[in-house]
Amino acid sequence: MSVALTNFESSIKDADELLAHFDALNAKPPTPTSAEVLKRAALVMAFTAWETYVEDRISEEMDSQLKIVRGSFIGNFVHLKLAQELKTFHNPNAEKTRKLFSDYLGIDVTEGWVWLHMDSEKAKRTLNDLIAKRGDAVHRSKPANNGQAAPHLVRRDELEKAIRFVKDLVKATDAVIAERV
Repeated sequence: MSVALTNFESSIKDADELLAHFDALNAKPPTPTSAEVLKRAALVMAFTAWETYVEDRISEEMDSQLKIVRGSFIGNFVHLKLAQELKTFHNPNAEKTRKLFSDYLGIDVTEGWVWLHMDSEKAKRTLNDLIAKRGDAVHRSKPANNGQAAPHLVRRDELEKAIRFVKDLVKATDAVIAERV
């Protein structure tokens, strides 16, 4: 198990805890309208944990791959290029993630995104859709409603599925890297 996976398992607990807080507030109707922020925050935290996992996992593997050339020109060059790339690596959708691991490790991690009821293509679409929803949760949290009740950006059941998806995605990614390097 990678250190990045261990760290992810700790960080994803924030999303689980926010969902539990929402459930606790929702257990005593009427649910305050302000409780909806907990679902949006949980979605943001889940995909922040994913982004951090991707960055940590590529860094961890590159440290391992380059240990023999550490301190040399080539070792320093690759580490610097990776550090620069990670500074601009935001919202890791399927293509950005595939490209990062392909460029640095020669691995298409998306090929290994297969688990119960999920194939690679469906996993890519799901990730892309959820990353877009994360962006909406961050940048468009409360749509103007003109006096009408606005639909919730994140339904409770969707959030639970999203958190489970991220956990499965990380496990699949970690497994394919461990298998191919």
